[in-house]
Amino acid sequence: MARRCGVSVATVSRVFNSPEVVSQQTRQLVLGMAVEIGYLPNESARTLATKKSNMVGLVWDTDHRRPGWRHPFLQDILVALKSALSAQGLHLLMLAPDQSPGLDERQRFRRAVQRHNVDGVVIIDNGSRDPAVLALADAGVPCVALDLRFTGPSCTYVTSDNTGGGRLAAQHLIERGHRRIATITGPPPAWPAVDRLAGFRAALAEAGVPLDDADVVAGDWYLERGYIAMKQLLARDPRPTAVFAAGDEMAVGALRAGHEAGLRVPGDLAIIGFDDIEVAALIPPGLTTIAQDKTGIGTAAAESIMAMLLGTATPAPTALPTTLIVRGST
Repeated sequence: MARRCGVSVATVSRVFNSPEVVSQQTRQLVLGMAVEIGYLPNESARTLATKKSNMVGLVWDTDHRRPGWRHPFLQDILVALKSALSAQGLHLLMLAPDQSPGLDERQRFRRAVQRHNVDGVVIIDNGSRDPAVLALADAGVPCVALDLRFTGPSCTYVTSDNTGGGRLAAQHLIERGHRRIATITGPPPAWPAVDRLAGFRAALAEAGVPLDDADVVAGDWYLERGYIAMKQLLARDPRPTAVFAAGDEMAVGALRAGHEAGLRVPGDLAIIGFDDIEVAALIPPGLTTIAQDKTGIGTAAAESIMAMLLGTATPAPTALPTTLIVRGST
């Protein structure tokens, strides 16, 4: 390659690794020859030379017992994250914890980061607060967490205005004339679940609408739990006339339970969800929901990682607004 171009091997290396220090004429010559002969730079060699892998590690749903891999909300975020990183020439690598025997539990992801030499890490942990994940905060590697308050020397997080979204849900049901309102929450340890319930409670209290403890049922973000929780709520006497499910999959399960009970939605029972996943607009009668900016969350996470990789200050946490989408279920 270098011989064909009439330049040194070091010059070819600079064209691919530090193009700003090479003249435009030389860059065009080398890149043109690379296209002609089908040359691709060796990524391993580049990593050794630049001490950068151009890879961002992804830690996603570390507890295998939860079905988080298939959740459509997280899938949409992942697509946006990968697209934004790819546009900047960065690769996304799924990280598994190091399972070496005798290794301190807190070191498992730190060892994985070191072994693969990733430049940064994005964490989608779904609320487990795994000690191995939390230990990344002290590892010095740039980290961006989604829906997880993550603090450390090179850490930030991206989330939605979950408190505001909970308020929007309660206010909408109150405006529709409901006074017996219940909720199916997310898993209590999860930060978004806590904030959505707090906003929901606050709006009800401000409107003078009571919320009995028995009308607050814990869910887990998934369809089956929403179905079971709704059957529990419908057994109440008097039963609620409206239910806020803190995730759309749970809301779909709640709709199924309502239909099986012979209730008309929204005539006998109003249901509102949270997320605005694709199926929300497709199921009859159409699910009213609080929309999160899924593309915005993935893109903001990528931009935060890239800012830290460029050596700028650690970005402040980002909280994206939520929006009420009214459909037929309320």
